[in-house]
Amino acid sequence: MCGLVGIFDLKERAAISEAVLVAMNETQHHRGPDGGGTFLSPGVGLGHRRLSIIDLAAGAQPLFSEDRSLVVVFNGEIYNFQDLTAELQKKGHRFLTHSDTEVIIHAWREWGEACVERFRGMFVFALYDERQDCLFIARDRLGIKPLHYAEIGGRFVFASELKGVLAHPGVSQALDAQAVDDYMALGYVPDPKTIFSAVRKLPPGHVLKLSRGKPVAPRQYWDVTFKGHVEGGAQEIAEELIERLGEAVRLRMIADVPLGAFLSGGVDSSAVVAMMAKASGRPVNTCSIGFDEGGYDETLYAAEVAKRYGTVHDVRTVATDDFDLIDRLSLMFDEPFADSSAIPTYRVCELARRKVTVALSGDGGDELFAGYRRYRWQMTEERVRGMVGKSGAGVLGALAGGAGRFLGGRAGAISATLKAAGRDPIDSYLSTVGILGCGVRQALYTQRMRRDLQGYDAASHIRDIFRNAPADDFLSRLQYVDYKTYLPGDILTKVDRTSMAVSLEARVPLLDHLFIGWAAGIAPGLRLKEGEGKYIFKKALEPYLPADILYRPKKGFAVPLDAWFRGPLKGELERRFAAGRLADCGLFDMTAVKGLFARHLKGEADHSAALWSFLMFDSFLKDRIGERETVEMAAG
Repeated sequence: MCGLVGIFDLKERAAISEAVLVAMNETQHHRGPDGGGTFLSPGVGLGHRRLSIIDLAAGAQPLFSEDRSLVVVFNGEIYNFQDLTAELQKKGHRFLTHSDTEVIIHAWREWGEACVERFRGMFVFALYDERQDCLFIARDRLGIKPLHYAEIGGRFVFASELKGVLAHPGVSQALDAQAVDDYMALGYVPDPKTIFSAVRKLPPGHVLKLSRGKPVAPRQYWDVTFKGHVEGGAQEIAEELIERLGEAVRLRMIADVPLGAFLSGGVDSSAVVAMMAKASGRPVNTCSIGFDEGGYDETLYAAEVAKRYGTVHDVRTVATDDFDLIDRLSLMFDEPFADSSAIPTYRVCELARRKVTVALSGDGGDELFAGYRRYRWQMTEERVRGMVGKSGAGVLGALAGGAGRFLGGRAGAISATLKAAGRDPIDSYLSTVGILGCGVRQALYTQRMRRDLQGYDAASHIRDIFRNAPADDFLSRLQYVDYKTYLPGDILTKVDRTSMAVSLEARVPLLDHLFIGWAAGIAPGLRLKEGEGKYIFKKALEPYLPADILYRPKKGFAVPLDAWFRGPLKGELERRFAAGRLADCGLFDMTAVKGLFARHLKGEADHSAALWSFLMFDSFLKDRIGERETVEMAAG
């Protein structure tokens, strides 16, 4: 795992400032503490920070071809590099190292832009071809590894993390009003936006080929599709699932450094550990984070899996008031990021790094096999819409709400389901995955902010993805939306930044693109069956994991925000409001925001997710905006 930066002159082969390139590179020292280097040539500069994982002695970057006409910087892992090396050697290519980085150079020489389609792994790389005088940049299919870029006065500036781009003195830090609205709706800024109007993210599954005098135009080379069809009965599919999962895990166990796994005690991480133990000739290193509040602690389940597979297990208990990371999280993410599970994720990365340099993670299972509870809720709502229509559902919801004395305790649940069914499916989706609805957000904004938005609503981006999904059924469309937004924007961003903050490489076998391409063809009724999410996944794992791991209610990696804001974080939020940054930035109506806080304190509603969003936005302002009275906004 590494970090990369670069500058490419889109107009001419003019000199690149070495001082600026080095400054950009050093902002990402945490991503690669084992070494660093730069390459400079007229019109192009590349920088790299290295965390040594494979070929420790000879894998330094930037890496050159024998004739030095090609140079590459690379972040990530190509897991099938050994097979590709053998194939390319048969075609006459001569390798000087045993690293996966060198495979990129020879694959480019052999297959050109199509080389990226041959790579199986997580990666961002930038390759400069002197003969063609072009720069080719690629991001992996799921967006496991990040890339940020900006165009500044005819130059293309890029880096793994936002801080690397922002280190270039020419990059504007004017905020994007639409990105602010996305953040307040979702808790993160979805690709391809960043919070800064001048900076963009290269979307997952996209490449860029930069040449002098030509526009910057990302091109998609891969997308997940749910229109395939996996043949066979449930038992056959379950057996093939285990075979494919085991192969994806084995590929990710290749490393020349200590390797282990995160073990939460949930289905996905337990499945990964089971497959690792099956493939390994020695005990697997595992680690878990526990909480001092019973309702949030799952270490007993993790210990059960660890005992079953004889892992070398390490546990750390974290206080449920472990919120001293607030400002440090802002520095990790560089833009507002409101997933509070970043706190325990960072702590488990810290714990893992004590013993290993690489850790396998179970992320991606819920998106792949429909494991989130919200899928069940939304499927129920969709069935109601299909039976009585949206307007009929709304009327029935109102009637159910007024019939409490006849329906008893079920009235609230029935009314909520029917009312939700009366909404647009995307509004319903956002009500379960989002933080603040459009009307609430508008009420919290200043007149200036509403003007800058020019009628924009974060739901429009989600709605477009849902409408254009390569799927024929409702469940698959929901999963596709998560693949394009929540997975890369929240889950993978969280894991990358928190793991890289402690120089740990996190690998995600459930997001192997071949495994995903196959699993997306499994019938929806085998992904979510009779209210059981991950149905076929759990059935396949029954020989490997006990029932209390597979079939207990899902908890997630949660922290007790509701209690925090009525207790130890109450004073902190009051101090943040008094500091004036949220008021001075000119985006939020602080009377309305404080009203939200007051209603939470009175117990009238749970606004903890929204309050956390404001807290993290304040930390972002403190870090990036400093003492300026108001933030600069991009022109609408």
